[in-house]
Amino acid sequence: ADWNIMNQRTRTKSGLQITLKNYCESWRLNVELNNIRDFSVVPSECTSYIGKYMTGTQFKVDSEATIDECTLYLNTLCDLKKDGKDAWIFDIDDTLLSTVPYYKKHDYGGEALNVTALEEWMTKGKATAIDYSLNLYNDIKKRGMQIILVSSRREHLRSATIDNLVDAGFYGWKSLYLRGVENECKTVQEYKAGVRNELMKNGYRIWGILGDQWSSIRGLPTARRTFKLPNSLYYVA
Repeated sequence: ADWNIMNQRTRTKSGLQITLKNYCESWRLNVELNNIRDFSVVPSECTSYIGKYMTGTQFKVDSEATIDECTLYLNTLCDLKKDGKDAWIFDIDDTLLSTVPYYKKHDYGGEALNVTALEEWMTKGKATAIDYSLNLYNDIKKRGMQIILVSSRREHLRSATIDNLVDAGFYGWKSLYLRGVENECKTVQEYKAGVRNELMKNGYRIWGILGDQWSSIRGLPTARRTFKLPNSLYYVA
């Protein structure tokens, strides 16, 4: 907790001189590479940098590049059966709906997560749509694929979540999975992999997953392709 790059060193082990910006960008990149895991807060010296990234142009460019890759992949799918079993899975928070406004008030991840406060914010249904994800969502819907929403939000938020999604322009999904009491002891990765297993047993072909956390796309069984949006605000295992 007392560690801070500013009072430790300004050079790497190889002797390369670095700045605070270099350090924070390296931290962010290694979060995205899943090398840095299970962090509870963004390092205090990097909260300003992460805030600027998550609300700036580069974050939008990085995110839109992910969506472009999803679209390129979709355009190569020539063997869709169109029998109601072709499916695509979306996470919700920071995949379809942005929680950045909440984290802006909590030092861009620099404060330890208060689940009660976050869920209270979610009940208000004010999360905004992520535009590029909405475009992909509508594209997939037009292709006749079933849209499955799998979120680690808890079941008691179902009504507020549905209202927020519809108000933000997301509608017409096939199923919405939220985390029930029976899944409380499972990790998010185990829970989401379990949902995919259930879907596949019911005959669904999961062509893709889009999420912002590694726990949304890792674990078996998985989709034929997985895509991750950038998110350096928090880590969900």
